[in-house]
Amino acid sequence: VLLQASGGGLVQAGGSLRLSCAASGGTLGSYWMGWFRQAPGKEREFVATIRWSGGTTYYADSVKGRFTISRDSARNTVTLQMNSLKPEDTAVYYCAAGRAIVSTSTTLRGYNTWGQGTLVTVSS
Repeated sequence: VLLQASGGGLVQAGGSLRLSCAASGGTLGSYWMGWFRQAPGKEREFVATIRWSGGTTYYADSVKGRFTISRDSARNTVTLQMNSLKPEDTAVYYCAAGRAIVSTSTTLRGYNTWGQGTLVTVSS
């Protein structure tokens, strides 16, 4: 599976952005599709994930109620809708795919395929 992320940019605090991750080269039925982010000087952290089959979702506490992850089976695409953005959301965002299990679906080790990052900058 290959992943191509897009949609980052510069936005003011309180604004919205939508990130997309297009998957190709494989079937996603047993995969979890996640978004992680890495701010300067910090470790990469979990943001949100969705199980391709069934649509179960999990979110980091820091983004619950503001971010929504969804999938489009026809286009093999996962979208992260980010609303009410805060300066602390500034980071490089990465999409990822993996045959995680529930207990690892919110951790880096649950994913073995990564897209290139896309930069999200939220100004105050």
